[in-house]
Amino acid sequence: MTTRLLALLGTLGLSACASAPTHYYTLLPTAAPAATRTDLAAATFQFEMRPVRVPVQVDQPEVVVREGVGSLALLETERWSAPLADEFHDALVSQLEINLGLRDMAGLARHSKLPILSLQVEVRRFDSVSKQYALIDVVWSMSQRASGRERRSLTCSSVIRQAAGPKIADLVAAHQQAIGQLAGIIATTARSWSALPATTCP
Repeated sequence: MTTRLLALLGTLGLSACASAPTHYYTLLPTAAPAATRTDLAAATFQFEMRPVRVPVQVDQPEVVVREGVGSLALLETERWSAPLADEFHDALVSQLEINLGLRDMAGLARHSKLPILSLQVEVRRFDSVSKQYALIDVVWSMSQRASGRERRSLTCSSVIRQAAGPKIADLVAAHQQAIGQLAGIIATTARSWSALPATTCP
């Protein structure tokens, strides 16, 4: 019995050693661009980013990929370094800060008399298709209230698709690019809308 038990334990140990390592990914770019864009005038508002909502189907520790029509696969050894909603939020904030030349004021004391622009983002789709593309379908809303003025708001949507290679790292990089593109769209719209309330969605 002892010999058999030792043999079994040895087999299990070898299996554990041979198991695939777990990889962790982030939506934050590996190398951030310059801290601010010097080609843009300073924004005439402050902004705060609210928590991001993502679809429950992909709100998993594991990376979720599409396989065929209506089929999803959870990749056990390919994981996000933080909850996907937090990853998306932090990646978008970092890009918005660059495009606006402003810090996200969420949770911080506000000393300026500049109006606050609040941004709410809901990710309707976060698709990852290996060897094909990464896609985000996002509804985003801006609201602003200045001293002595009524609050006003603007709700828009963006669908962005980026080509992706065969590796999971390729899909992650494509999502990073899509989020960077989304940040550019939101920042440009926010600047125009803050100055000209009649501005419409892009």
